Amino acid sequence: MDSFDRYSQFRNGKEIEIVSFGEIPVKDSDKYIIYEKGKTRLDQVSYKYYNSSNYAWLILQANAKYGSLEFNIPDGAQLRIPYPLIVSLNDYQKSIEKNKKYYG
Repeated sequence: MDSFDRYSQFRNGKEIEIVSFGEIPVKDSDKYIIYEKGKTRLDQVSYKYYNSSNYAWLILQANAKYGSLEFNIPDGAQLRIPYPLIVSLNDYQKSIEKNKKYYG
C-alpha cells in the first residue's frame, strides 16, 4: 500500500495546513525493536514490516517521545512498530480527524 497520502487531510486549496500530531494507540499486534544508532534506519524498518520504505514517519509518530527526527532516537531505545499497517493508518487518520474537530 504505497498510495497513502498523509497530507491529504491538510491540503486547503493550494496551501497545506500545519500537520498535527496523530496518536497511534498501542495494540497487542504491534512489533518492537531495539534501535541501534548508526545501524538502524527507519526506512529499512518500514520496508521490513510494511513491505514499503514509505512509512518511517508512521514509526516516528508511534514513538513521539523521541521527536520528529530519526537522528534524535537514542542508541538502545525500544521502538514500537504499529502493526498491521492498514489498521495503524486508520488509527492515525481517526486521530487527525479528532484533532481537527477539536482544534480546527
